[in-house]
Amino acid sequence: MTSVLCVALNPSIDLSNETDQVAPTQKVRTRNQRQNIGGGGVNVARVLAELGEKPDLLVMAGGATGVVFLDAVRQMPVNLHCIPIQGAIRIAFMVKEMKTGREYRFVPEGPEVSAEEYGEVLRFLEHTAADYVILSGSLPRGVPMNAYAEMARLFGQGKTRFILDASGEALKEALDIGGLFMIKPSLDELEGIVGYPLDEAGAIAASQDLIGRGAVEHVCVSMARKGALLVSAATVTKAPSFNVPVGSTVGAGDSFVGAMVWGLIRNYPIEDAFRLGVAAGAATVISQGTDLCKRDDVFELYERGETAFVGTSRASEQL
Repeated sequence: MTSVLCVALNPSIDLSNETDQVAPTQKVRTRNQRQNIGGGGVNVARVLAELGEKPDLLVMAGGATGVVFLDAVRQMPVNLHCIPIQGAIRIAFMVKEMKTGREYRFVPEGPEVSAEEYGEVLRFLEHTAADYVILSGSLPRGVPMNAYAEMARLFGQGKTRFILDASGEALKEALDIGGLFMIKPSLDELEGIVGYPLDEAGAIAASQDLIGRGAVEHVCVSMARKGALLVSAATVTKAPSFNVPVGSTVGAGDSFVGAMVWGLIRNYPIEDAFRLGVAAGAATVISQGTDLCKRDDVFELYERGETAFVGTSRASEQL
């Protein structure tokens, strides 16, 4: 049986609300509050659970908010592993302005984590035997910028497939170590890695360069309304975006990763797992606030997407 470990170094409690209009200095009255647990790795675990898996979830949690957070996690079909910390889990806050449809997101940096607390995470990971390890999200204060690179060293030579959904310097340092199974940058984040603007052809070339030098096996590039790319050593696959009503974009990227991994552990060909991930991202966009995708929506969109699928070509034949 394939095992999956999701890791959230900087989890959160996510509050979402609606208001007619956001205005400075005035009291902005909100309604329809939703509360969910979040942070990249947590969201990935939520999606895997929604699709029928029972993943392992490793988090760092502390403070009064940590109690609330862990109580919510225990209601989920996951195997929870918690590294206790002194700092309190952050609370993220999102407001949707109904007059314009804009989302305003307020995301705190998170607690200060000590070297000893971070060391417990590494010790746990050193002994994991999971087939897939998924690290997604930001680093809390106190955790070194090379944290994901340290973890890449742990998994680069073994059987574990290491998937990283991060950005900026932390992602670049992990790619310098190499041996990653998959990354999922947006086009902007990929531009941040290479240091110059990219169009679709440039994104394919940059991804192929990363693959060619052994940094990663597969690169999934999200391009918003232009769809998404899966670049592998021999092939390039493109899937179009779905034309769906937008409820909220929060968690769409994490939903993509969760559903794609679900497909892989169910032995989907990687191109089909990729399309399932695209469908899950769209299914999350349909949802409201910090809610994520629903299983029925994911598979309905997946089946619908088969008729619009652009296709797969050899890497030398850029789509």
